[in-house]
Amino acid sequence: MFQVRHRCKRRPLALHPLFIWRNLIGCCMSVCLHTCRVLSVSLPNSVVLRAFLTRSELKMVSPAIALAFLPLLLTLIIRYRYYFVLLYRAVLIRWVRDCLTGLSREERAFQYILTHATPGDAQSILDTFDHWCSTVEFISNIGPKKGKILDRLLQEHCPITVLELGTHCGYSTVRIARSLPIGARIYSVEMDERNAQVAEKIIRLAGFDEDMVELIVRPSDEVIPRLREDYGVERLDLVFMDHWKRCYLPDLQLLEGSGLLGEGTIILADNVIFPGAPNFLRHVRRSGLYEVRVHRATLEYIRGIRDGMAELTFLGVK
Repeated sequence: MFQVRHRCKRRPLALHPLFIWRNLIGCCMSVCLHTCRVLSVSLPNSVVLRAFLTRSELKMVSPAIALAFLPLLLTLIIRYRYYFVLLYRAVLIRWVRDCLTGLSREERAFQYILTHATPGDAQSILDTFDHWCSTVEFISNIGPKKGKILDRLLQEHCPITVLELGTHCGYSTVRIARSLPIGARIYSVEMDERNAQVAEKIIRLAGFDEDMVELIVRPSDEVIPRLREDYGVERLDLVFMDHWKRCYLPDLQLLEGSGLLGEGTIILADNVIFPGAPNFLRHVRRSGLYEVRVHRATLEYIRGIRDGMAELTFLGVK
């Protein structure tokens, strides 16, 4: 039999630590030379500075600084190129089009869906949404790749009562609703009233009425303690979290204290790697209340940025 030898891939020179350190040292030396030059101009009678720098060195300091920073700048651009793409698509393009159109990004997405998708066809609406987010403007939906994880959980567990924290544009709401059995109900929570108006239009356009999807426009920390009293919820079968990442842990603790989590309740939390929810992950791993599984993936609509979803199965209060 042939013996296969695994060879380690060599790191590109531009990303090698020695290369980066050499550039940093060069930059520091150039900054020192530039400082001396400034001082020598401001103190023309300084014999020490004149002795330290020759006239030719003084003329070459500024180009030297630029050349010294260039390799470091190129290294950073190459290493973090996907983050620059995200900054461009999610911030710069959005800001320009907000100014030009006077509409929010979510309202522009709804206009595109209204003119390109088939009303009453949930799959058509999701596909149109994905195309818009991939080619026109970036919106942080769950996306088609991570959406398959959500689809699988819905098919396996067939939940009757679902709580969604973070409706945003209604993408994940439509994705959940299309897979639920007859008689199931979604309570979708969104604190931004403007986004909630867009989400309701998209949800109704997909063919889901108020009996199946109830949109609650209030902060999640106000809704969770009142689910039993105001909405008659006795138990949650599935919770999908895709709102502010800093709210993941406080809202999970509210759910734990509310008594709405039963043995076998599934909690799916998106974007636990990027932007990340480290305190949330630390709690669920140490509490002993959950069976934890993290699905590795990439950020929706942006390849090259690592992300993941946390799948929790509630084991019951010990």
